[in-house]
Amino acid sequence: MSHNGKKIALITGAGSGIGLSAAKALAASGFVVILTGRNQEKLSQAVAQFAPGQAHALTVDVTSPDSVSALFSTVQENFGRLDVLFNNAGTNVKEQPIEDQPYEDWLTVINTNLNGAYLCTQAAFKLMKQQTPMGGRIINNGSISAHTPRPFSAAYTASKHAITGLTKSTSLDGRRYNIACGQIDVGNAATDMGNKALSGRLQADFELAQEPVMPADKVGEAVAFMANQPDGTNILTLTVMATAMPFVGRG
Repeated sequence: MSHNGKKIALITGAGSGIGLSAAKALAASGFVVILTGRNQEKLSQAVAQFAPGQAHALTVDVTSPDSVSALFSTVQENFGRLDVLFNNAGTNVKEQPIEDQPYEDWLTVINTNLNGAYLCTQAAFKLMKQQTPMGGRIINNGSISAHTPRPFSAAYTASKHAITGLTKSTSLDGRRYNIACGQIDVGNAATDMGNKALSGRLQADFELAQEPVMPADKVGEAVAFMANQPDGTNILTLTVMATAMPFVGRG
């Protein structure tokens, strides 16, 4: 049933950064990858970096139920099944005190980071539950912020703590359908978002300090490691981070 006998993986937010790194690592390990995001031009440039037939681009707005539904219908029609979903699409807003943050900023983060992951999980669940063979794997991009906040990050931190709840609920509800769900928590990967650490991030004492970063391709390899676990094995949580970033300890 799978595409040319290969497993199918769908990555959201795949035009750059961790999403693209994960897509490359998944493709290198034998998956046919579907790169999704809002920007068709960016996705086309990303797909051009793969061997012919190895990667496909489909646009989606993960905050739109209709857009997500249309995406997964297309996946079912064109590929027949889905083996892995990597819920990677995420965004952030300007760091500012909670009492000053516009409600629109809160909604922007929650709509993409949480509601987007929920909608894609829901659609993937429906497909994985009824395909043959039944089952699949969902990997959520959490964050160090799923454990420990930075200052002025209420919306982002709340969204990533919520991802942990979604991961656990999906893992539990997926048991009877052979759907595994795990979460990767990334600390300071060298991406457009992660590289802010190099110019200085607010610490717990509200002082600015430079932080080390790690290569994004190492995150991609970690996602592929989770995706390639044998049937019946699940990595529920995996933290991959720059060794010396201020996470463990007291700041």
